[in-house]
Amino acid sequence: MISSLTILLYYVLLVPIGALLGFPWTWITGDVTFLYRFSMWIASSGLRLGGIRIDSSGFENIPPGQACIFMANHVSNLDPPLFMPLIPGRSAVFLKKTLMKIPFLGMAMRMADFVPVERRGNREGARESIESAAKVLASGVHLTAFPEGTRSPTGKMLPFKKGPFYLAQQTDAPIIPVSIYGTETMMRKGSLKIFPGVAHIHLHPPIFAADFSTREELIHAVRESIATGLPEWMRD
Repeated sequence: MISSLTILLYYVLLVPIGALLGFPWTWITGDVTFLYRFSMWIASSGLRLGGIRIDSSGFENIPPGQACIFMANHVSNLDPPLFMPLIPGRSAVFLKKTLMKIPFLGMAMRMADFVPVERRGNREGARESIESAAKVLASGVHLTAFPEGTRSPTGKMLPFKKGPFYLAQQTDAPIIPVSIYGTETMMRKGSLKIFPGVAHIHLHPPIFAADFSTREELIHAVRESIATGLPEWMRD
């Protein structure tokens, strides 16, 4: 509980400062990089202050000079703020469309080209999300996706949604499989309590959609790659 209060207080104090500095700078320059990097620093430093440490590896697997699609398993709300600040350059992310309505935070996410997704959207909405994501990649910005579509309540991998893989096939962007574990005990699904601990994040060699004849084969390959970096009990 102490970790939760420490992190909350830190964010309450720092987020308004980030907004006061970052929004005007972005409006004046048209460049969201400062706002993005400052926001990532606030997210990661707050979690470190709360006693969360990161054991990371495999970042040499990111192809230089290419916009990539990072695909990770998802077990906690801590996964994005722990992983995304580690990505070199800038990364957008798929996220629920309703989050874009949060004051200031939603504005910042729109500035950073985050891609809204309807949780129960129709085919037209899914197509629009893929088109937006393709434009993000074409601009040189990475994209982070959690293909399970939601957090696993048990830690074991859930079935993967097809959208991010369709994007990979359409854009030929390298897929970087990412294994995350440890966060499932630090902030469980349905709880706001945060506990200190070590988050393990490992990046695997890139996978290219063009090497597979079907989307199902691509999904299987990415899933198997992620599974190799997880404890046995988290694999399906």
